[in-house]
Amino acid sequence: MAETAVLRQRTHEEQPGPPHKGGLLAGLLRTARPKQWVKNVLVAAAPAAAGELFSRHALLQLALVFCLFTACAAAVYLVNDARDADADRAHPVKRHRPVAAGQVPVPVAYTVGGCLGVLAPAAAAWLCGPAVAALLTAYLAMQLAYCVCLKHVLVVDLAVVTTGFLMRAVVGGLALGIPLSRWFLITTGFGALFMVSAKRYSEAVQMAGKAGATRALLTEYTTGYLRFVWQLAAGVAVLGYCLWAMEEGGVPHTSVLPWRQLSMVAFILAILRYAVFADRGTAGEPEDVVLGDRALALIGVAWAAMYGLAVANW
Repeated sequence: MAETAVLRQRTHEEQPGPPHKGGLLAGLLRTARPKQWVKNVLVAAAPAAAGELFSRHALLQLALVFCLFTACAAAVYLVNDARDADADRAHPVKRHRPVAAGQVPVPVAYTVGGCLGVLAPAAAAWLCGPAVAALLTAYLAMQLAYCVCLKHVLVVDLAVVTTGFLMRAVVGGLALGIPLSRWFLITTGFGALFMVSAKRYSEAVQMAGKAGATRALLTEYTTGYLRFVWQLAAGVAVLGYCLWAMEEGGVPHTSVLPWRQLSMVAFILAILRYAVFADRGTAGEPEDVVLGDRALALIGVAWAAMYGLAVANW
């Protein structure tokens, strides 16, 4: 039933929709991809892992970092759509994007994107510190390079998208001065690679035997290779998480139950459940997969509860 819902949603997204009406500001907002902003919630990952999420200072800093990262992502989307405007006009779905449809003039998209790309790191240097500003600058440079050429380079395209997720998870720790453990980086990095490669694999499966791939690079990947990548990434992510959960680090066990160890069960179940959609070729956007499958969402809630209890040592 969940698979049917995902397939129905994918079919709806593939069909061209009617042109959207609205003024310039509405067009700029749509170009900034509000649906993608949920990914930036990852900025809270490191503080949550360290148990430093709910102080007033932490919440204010994370809200600020969320806004700055969203501004940087919007800058990339604006520049990308302005650069691809001519090609998008020939695409049955992308021709309705505000820049391609003429709702947002190309020079305006470049100008607003450039301003956001300059102001966001500058604001970060003033309000959050040089480390956050440097990371946002690196993110912008990497994503703009991806728009121009890196998205056409095998393997590198997977690494760039994965690194973008990892940067989101790291920036919250930098903003609050929280040391980032090796287990956090390993699990987050390979977890991101798992979801990215699963999405690419699904796209490759869906376009098999069809002409006109939405991503030209998909024709150069084989489904066997992409399957190998998401299976490898899933295995390393599980291993990294289990090593963290089993390592006590010299801290005496004082909680009611061994929540760290118990959380392994929920984490592994979540990976296995997500892999079902990857194997079927229906793993699209990660947020759509998680929210579209009730069992996976419940497993995620159970994992978050046990992880929170482990961090709080309750």
